[in-house]
Amino acid sequence: MDELEVLKREWQSREQEFPKLSSKEIYPMLLRKSSSLVKWIFYISIAELILWTSLAFVAPESSKQINEAMGLKSTLLIVSIVGYVITFVFIYLFYKNYRSIQVTDSIKNLMSSILRTRKTVRYFVYYNIGAAILLLTFTNIYYYSKKEMLYATFSKFSEDYAAIPPESFTTVFFTAQIIVGVLLIVFLVIFYRLVYGILLRRLKRNYRELKKIEV
Repeated sequence: MDELEVLKREWQSREQEFPKLSSKEIYPMLLRKSSSLVKWIFYISIAELILWTSLAFVAPESSKQINEAMGLKSTLLIVSIVGYVITFVFIYLFYKNYRSIQVTDSIKNLMSSILRTRKTVRYFVYYNIGAAILLLTFTNIYYYSKKEMLYATFSKFSEDYAAIPPESFTTVFFTAQIIVGVLLIVFLVIFYRLVYGILLRRLKRNYRELKKIEV
């Protein structure tokens, strides 16, 4: 018992040696951390836009020719333009959130900025995943409605598909489409969870700390 008492006193004395930070000292630290996190969200969204744009440029020429032959070129072009416009709007909102956090002058305003940023990021993630699901669904429904033309078009541009009998083509093609589509959506979910999820969790931690010192 004596040893426990001694250890307890030593621990308490050490605990007292560490200075306790005041709210005025904690707030600038949380402000800097939050500002840095929102800045990274802004930078990553730009990098993501550059990545998807680069992938579009390196897509096989045959896939572009197939879409043109199937009558999807104009539709996909319009979808791409709308997608870019929406993405630019989100990037602008991320930048706006970053600027607003930089000039925040109170705990309450900083908490509001963090909540607004988290909400914007969630909408951005939901939009990207939802848009991918809708685009894949629409494209495959369109392909299925023109199965004969689809077989003729793919046979023309791909020797592998030309070797498949017409009666088996629909099953093989759409099975492959479903598998690739599911893998793509899973990849997007994991990607956004890892990249933006980490930043959002850190922002949430900052919000909780601000909530403590606000009381």
